[in-house]
Amino acid sequence: MKYAFIERHRRLWPICVQCRVLLVSVSGFHQHLARRVDIAKRRHLSDEALLVHISAVYAENRGAYGWPRIWRQLRAQGIRVGKLRVQRLMQKHGIQARGKRKFRVTTTDGRHDLPIAPTCLIASSLLRRPTRRGSAI
Repeated sequence: MKYAFIERHRRLWPICVQCRVLLVSVSGFHQHLARRVDIAKRRHLSDEALLVHISAVYAENRGAYGWPRIWRQLRAQGIRVGKLRVQRLMQKHGIQARGKRKFRVTTTDGRHDLPIAPTCLIASSLLRRPTRRGSAI
């Protein structure tokens, strides 16, 4: 946070003055800048290019994949990227997996105008006599 402030205001005040006021070392600030440049070099895909790949995998699987599966799919395609980066980009752009639908038992479809067959269970249970032990019906 302090380094970002120094970076934004480096044209207004000298870096050494800002570092003294914010109680950070000048060498620490310069190391921070070097780390940012190094990270940018290692990142071979920009966020926009990676988002295109993420969107392609997402559309290919009809929105069923969340960030873990998309990340694994990207790795399988040879795109080296971190999990958190994929998660952050998907969250930032509102890409999320479809939730599972609620399980609904559908044994009978009673929404029709066809005649309903009579129930035979009631008639057969009335005809049945109580059985004795060991004897069959």
